[in-house]
Amino acid sequence: MGSFEVLDWIAIAGYFGIMLVIVWWVVLQKQRTSTDYFLAGRNMPWFVVGASIFASNIGSEHIVGLAGQGSTTGMAMAHWELHAWVVVLLAWVFVPFYYRSKVFTMPEFLERRFNSTCRWILSIVSLVAYVFTKVSVTVYAGGVVFNVLLPEINIQITDTIVLDAFWVGALLTVVLTGIYTVLGGLRAVVYTDTVQTVILLIGSGFITYFGLSKLGGWSELQVICRENAANFALWRPNTDPDFPWLGILIASPIVGIWYWCTDQYIVQRVLSAKNLRNARRGALWGSFLKVWPVMLFVVPGLIGYALHQKGLIDIPTKIVNGQEVTDGDQVFAVMVSSLLPAGLRGLVVGGLLAALMSSLSSLFNSCASLFTVDIYEKIRPKASERHLVTVGRFATVAVVAMGIVWIPVMQRISQGGLYKYLQSVQGYLAPPITAVFMLGLFFKRINGKGAVAGLAIGFIAGMAKLTIQALTGGGEDAVIQSPEWLVYIGNYNFLFATGWLTLISIAAIVGVSLLTAPPNYEKIADLTYATATPEQKKECRESWGLVEVLLTVVVLGLVLGLYLYFSFWLN
Repeated sequence: MGSFEVLDWIAIAGYFGIMLVIVWWVVLQKQRTSTDYFLAGRNMPWFVVGASIFASNIGSEHIVGLAGQGSTTGMAMAHWELHAWVVVLLAWVFVPFYYRSKVFTMPEFLERRFNSTCRWILSIVSLVAYVFTKVSVTVYAGGVVFNVLLPEINIQITDTIVLDAFWVGALLTVVLTGIYTVLGGLRAVVYTDTVQTVILLIGSGFITYFGLSKLGGWSELQVICRENAANFALWRPNTDPDFPWLGILIASPIVGIWYWCTDQYIVQRVLSAKNLRNARRGALWGSFLKVWPVMLFVVPGLIGYALHQKGLIDIPTKIVNGQEVTDGDQVFAVMVSSLLPAGLRGLVVGGLLAALMSSLSSLFNSCASLFTVDIYEKIRPKASERHLVTVGRFATVAVVAMGIVWIPVMQRISQGGLYKYLQSVQGYLAPPITAVFMLGLFFKRINGKGAVAGLAIGFIAGMAKLTIQALTGGGEDAVIQSPEWLVYIGNYNFLFATGWLTLISIAAIVGVSLLTAPPNYEKIADLTYATATPEQKKECRESWGLVEVLLTVVVLGLVLGLYLYFSFWLN
């Protein structure tokens, strides 16, 4: 396994140098108002918006987790990485309403469509989701890689506390990212994201190239994966305990619509665009970039598995339920150390840092926006702009601290792989939010009481499933091992659970709405398709042209092509 050399450190130093120059330039552009800090003054061009959407999505959990899932479960998780079609949905269906409403946050949009209670619930749910799915997972994934690349690092804190490479690397990156996000706001985030996107794509491309070269080409990869075709196929039978095809079809779109079309973390980039045309085109550019993670992150995991089978690299193992299995989450780091020459190794680690820092910086700014605009400003409506920015910074620190505390619990319930854990938790949080936004946009009869009922019931049910799963997970080491019905709920497939949670949420929203008075249609004139005015429809039509149509056709064609190829690639 290769160790870091001078050229590697030069590459990493060069990366940080570029980031420093960008952040310093942004800091010189004074953040005078909350609009400047949280939405970059609503002046971002489309190519920056799209790059920021992509870089915010692709974090270290993708590089580490997707490569890990690729090496252990093949193409099963590729469905979530083929969500470029959902980003197209964001561009065409959701963006016109979001941008026209001039809101800062998604909870603020729900308040305009429904009521203030919906805003409070979504704000709290979103912050909880960031702790469970973004902070903890991103920091953990970064720590895993540092632990493999620089295992010799150990810092003695006390006689009993020693920080190893895992915690040193993860916490150092958190601190550095926090500094530039706090100083520069969203403007710093989107501009650094643009640079990080390039580094990320180049670095992952090198891993794929060198891995295939050492393996002997794509045909050799197919030969080795065919030997374990049942576990590496894109589609699995419904009897598969982890990824049944029907569960995939149910859960993947639900999580995708929540994440790409309603989550503050992603939508905030669209809201920063200079106008509606740039917002829509930026989302479409982001969807084009989103096509490629399957080749850049899942395929390297497959290559890692094949190299391990041929004895060309050695992937560490771990004990799960008393059995020794391959530790997929270490595949990426092992490939970086084993395959890449000096200099390129540092560049790829720079790509990892780019992914980790872009995800964290986006998260930091989104947390600041959610807490400050949707919670604190409601409590202190007369607070000054400078005071609001300061409060947002402190809120970010609190969310990060909670995410770090959650890491040990996450390790207990993520034994099936980091990325699987991420999607299962998102599957429990997404259903009520997806249901409320979709029904709210397309059915004007849905009212505030129905939305509140759906959000509250769906969120409580999802948290109950997550709690039971955490307590009954871990096999013989589980905290709770009886009664059987409770263990059954904890072990119930997360994909089907997502479907049931969505049905429960829809039933609550529709049922309560129909049993109570309809909303005031004049107040929601620009917030649903059925109540949009002719002027609003004209404005929407004028915001797109041939470029947007061509981008859409290209993206949907690429997604369809990848689906067709990988559906039969092991036959």
